[in-house]
Amino acid sequence: MSEDKVMEIAPSKLSGAVKIPPSKSIAHRAIICASLADGKSVISNIAYSEDIKATIGCMRALGAVIVERESALEITGCLGKSNADIVFDCNESGSTLRFMLPIALAKNCGCNYFVGKGKLGERPLDIYEKICKEQGVYYSNESCSGKLNLTVKGILSGGSFAVKGNVSSQFITGLMFALPLLEEDSEIIIEGELQSKGYLDLTLTALDKFGIKIINEGYRKFFISGNQKYKSRDYEVEGDWSQAAFYEVADYLGNDVRMAGLNMQSEQGDRVVAEFVKRLRHASPEETLVFDGGNCPDIIPVFALACCLRKGRSEIVNISRLRIKECDRLSATVSELKKLGADITGNEDSMSIRGVDVLNGGSVNTYNDHRMAMTLAIAATRANGNIVLDNYRCVAKSYPDFFEDYNSLGGRAQIKEKI
Repeated sequence: MSEDKVMEIAPSKLSGAVKIPPSKSIAHRAIICASLADGKSVISNIAYSEDIKATIGCMRALGAVIVERESALEITGCLGKSNADIVFDCNESGSTLRFMLPIALAKNCGCNYFVGKGKLGERPLDIYEKICKEQGVYYSNESCSGKLNLTVKGILSGGSFAVKGNVSSQFITGLMFALPLLEEDSEIIIEGELQSKGYLDLTLTALDKFGIKIINEGYRKFFISGNQKYKSRDYEVEGDWSQAAFYEVADYLGNDVRMAGLNMQSEQGDRVVAEFVKRLRHASPEETLVFDGGNCPDIIPVFALACCLRKGRSEIVNISRLRIKECDRLSATVSELKKLGADITGNEDSMSIRGVDVLNGGSVNTYNDHRMAMTLAIAATRANGNIVLDNYRCVAKSYPDFFEDYNSLGGRAQIKEKI
């Protein structure tokens, strides 16, 4: 649906304190674990982003009873197996889709229909397709023009699952949720170098807290006993470092933002943004800095913005997976920051950046991608003219209150009619 309004952001400095929204990654995991547990759990510090709503809806479809409070969920888990035809609406959430597919095959003997919109139908699912074909599980993907239309039917069996380490860790997480529910023991074997290790740490921690034990053999192999049972518990979701990254960068760019609600010892891989920004602060202009983004793809667009305004040359490498997010974020980041006057070029797996003193204003494209929209809003704090965003409502995917928080810090973002 085309937008009839735009967000126009005038240059301003941000100042003050902001509470960082709860971690979307951890909330997904806690909701799923609680929904598979025997008994009632309360998951507190919940923000109802579009992605989290998708996971809530899918777990309800599977049979969990979920009561929504202002910032908490009361969840009574779904036990046993069903034999129903179930529609799982994943909206635009890749995490929801990849987490839910193996769970559905472990819990439901009927047809599982996965639907979604945006570019979700273009997100790779090769690993699950291969597993389904090897196990004789019906798999039909009729997705078209980005809209997801996927059907699977059958029962997942335990055993040995080989997964390449350089693909999304979401596939591994999905298997970790489902395999403990099966009768057979299983193992997940990682082929090659494992990326996004931090996300697997979040999964292993959540599973452990809800009573599921997985033996981690040096991140090369994971052994999972069958016939395990999830145990209900109360759980508070910590602040989200992928959202804190926007304010970390804003602070580096000359703003004065204080953040509350973060766990400084968090297992979130995106916590590395604090280390990355520290390196920017202490580097000399003559030094070429190289940053490996392989384990923290979500922070790369806004961190690239920071590099664009650093005196000196920077390289961000190992980021090809940005190309299969809500949009091709590698190309989008390069294209839109260039429009604003940045000296940035992109390659298949990297970005090269030479710093400039200030950015220009102008109209930019968010590609209906929440992280692009928020990155470009932070860019306005170092621009010499207004920045105009299309499809600004896309921030609801992960951070619905972003522009309210932005303006509360002194930002000057206004909704205007599209000309």
